[in-house]
Amino acid sequence: MPTFNKLVRDRIPFIITSQGKECRTRILNPEEYKVELKVKLNEESKEYFNADNNQEALEELADMLEVIRALAQAHGSNWAELENIRADKAEARGGFQERVYLIDFDEA
Repeated sequence: MPTFNKLVRDRIPFIITSQGKECRTRILNPEEYKVELKVKLNEESKEYFNADNNQEALEELADMLEVIRALAQAHGSNWAELENIRADKAEARGGFQERVYLIDFDEA
């Protein structure tokens, strides 16, 4: 039996067992969960950077969003509050739509 030892989506055990296979799982405590969500975000980020086409890239971005939603909740927040924080930062500092690339600036 292959060993994975990683956080998976909630329905993965059901999908495995519905195919006539067996799997072992356990429920993580809150601190383990935060750690594993960070590991999962890193994994999904790497998969995004290795995507070969737009569809694969979008699939990985969607996976990252799902992990980010879970992380917001794990940090005692929710998607709406996270979106408000994002919007406030965009209002104060802008977004990334204009493709501005800072080369340098004079600190004097």
